[in-house]
Amino acid sequence: MGVLSRRRSLLIKLVVIVSTAWFTIAFLLYSEDRTDRGIALSLQNNPVNREARELQHDSNLLEPANPFKNDDDENPKANLQEPRKEDDGGVLLPPQNLPGELGKPVVLPTNLSAEVKKMVDDGWLKNAFNQYVSDMISVHRSLPDPRDEWCKKPNRYLTKLPATSVIICFHNEAWSILLRTVHSVLDRSPKHLIKEVVLVDDFSDMSHLKQQLEDYWKSEPRVKIVRAKKREGLIRARLLGAREASGPVLTYLDSHCECTDGWLEPLLDRIARDPTTVVCPVIDVIDDTTLEYHWRDSSGVNVGGFDWNLQFNWHAVPDKEKKKHENSAEPVWSPTMAGGLFSIDKKFFEKLGTYDSGFDIWGGENLELSFKTWMCGGTLEIVPCSHVGHIFRKRSPYKWRSGVNVLRRNSVRLAEVWLDEYAKYYYQRIGNDKGDFGDITARRKLRDDLNCKSFKWYLDNIYPELFVPGDAVANGEFRNLGHGGKTCLDSPARKSDLHKPAGLYPCHRQGGNQYWMYSKTGEIRRDEACLDYSGQEVILYPCHGSKGNQYWEYDEESKLLRHGSSDKCLGINASKTKLIMEQCNNNSNNQRWTLENYDSSKLNK
Repeated sequence: MGVLSRRRSLLIKLVVIVSTAWFTIAFLLYSEDRTDRGIALSLQNNPVNREARELQHDSNLLEPANPFKNDDDENPKANLQEPRKEDDGGVLLPPQNLPGELGKPVVLPTNLSAEVKKMVDDGWLKNAFNQYVSDMISVHRSLPDPRDEWCKKPNRYLTKLPATSVIICFHNEAWSILLRTVHSVLDRSPKHLIKEVVLVDDFSDMSHLKQQLEDYWKSEPRVKIVRAKKREGLIRARLLGAREASGPVLTYLDSHCECTDGWLEPLLDRIARDPTTVVCPVIDVIDDTTLEYHWRDSSGVNVGGFDWNLQFNWHAVPDKEKKKHENSAEPVWSPTMAGGLFSIDKKFFEKLGTYDSGFDIWGGENLELSFKTWMCGGTLEIVPCSHVGHIFRKRSPYKWRSGVNVLRRNSVRLAEVWLDEYAKYYYQRIGNDKGDFGDITARRKLRDDLNCKSFKWYLDNIYPELFVPGDAVANGEFRNLGHGGKTCLDSPARKSDLHKPAGLYPCHRQGGNQYWMYSKTGEIRRDEACLDYSGQEVILYPCHGSKGNQYWEYDEESKLLRHGSSDKCLGINASKTKLIMEQCNNNSNNQRWTLENYDSSKLNK
């Protein structure tokens, strides 16, 4: 009995010692970041997050392969998304069974209560993305590593890289989205390469972006919060951030991004090798509903372009550029940049005149910086080894004053300063209505002082793939002469409009959706969208340059547009609502068209 008693006593002591050690470790972990977690706890106990915890117990919330269950709802501390450290002691990460980890989607059940559904709807209304789902995901969530193996090879990058100031501008951004953006920068960047993170508050009025934000970051000396004294808009907010930044390199990010592992070094490496190189990461898509992280490998990388509406677009890496590289993960030249995410040497940025302060709010600044980078001695690259995710909103949740066409004003300033004789092609798209675009004297002087190249040089050497309207046989409105002769070919030609029927509308002489070009090779096109007929309806289809279904032969005398492969002619129906294809008839006015500015001397013979 004495032996059993001593063993029982020893066992009890062992349990006490282990329990004491466990509680000590837990207390130290809990105390490590008590300020941040104090704020997190206050958020945890608000109605939205209580509802989120309840939903997290619903097996329908996540895909069956990744269920989330919290076994201790009684203890609020147990529900905190407590970071964990990787084996190497580096980046803080949450447990991988939490919602959204590794970039996986969070799918809400269909049987939401009315109260929760209202919270979800309110989040969409305020932010134009699913704030409710974002609030369920850790601000330290893990992400997949989208880099090619080429990017990870030892000594791939210079050992001595410049530090950067990361500038993030925001206006009424959702709490969890903004924090996740900043934490992704801090968690996935070598500490010595982050000079500071400058958060520029563009006059937000949401309470969580006031003192609460200050309190959250007060223990992180690298985070600096700068407040605009009035609503400035993205362009002037970025200029404010640049003035406050002290790093030799500026890195701009939007406030709804997530950086992946190894995102920063490839960007800084290019600038370290040549300070006149402006670099952009590959922009991956974060789903606005589920926050799933979508990415593609380097073989699917696109580069930036633009159309003659002066709208940015993406297109595949040209063959001539691919041939310059042995590996698809190598940096590639890009004619333009999207503008939201990039790094630039601060001195070079200042030499280029930063942004045009005459630009209002946002729009056009990305093309202006792209054009002057190339034309004034720099290089613009997409770096496939750097990946940053971005939530692409389908609408803007912010309100601005009405009565001014901001994008047009900015685009006209851009055209007047940088496009030379090619500006007329943009003006044709807007009915030659330039409006009030302000004083551009200083910007023209900047271009002269920098001894920049011509826009023709840019098109010939950097973007020869762009179809130039001046090469077109006809450009402007395509008017049908039937039923009074007041009906024009009219269709939007955005990417989302492709594969849809082309339309008609009363002629208005304002360009826009009624601006078309007839190319030397018989295409009826606007930018990269061509009229295409394969036996059903006349649709818009990506131009392929191979004639076939996109070949139209115009007879200047009869004014018929004959389709090459079908030998039918383009006409309109009696109600003037639809394009039709008919057997050609010289006496049918509804098959007769006038093509504005038609010049047969430009035809390929």
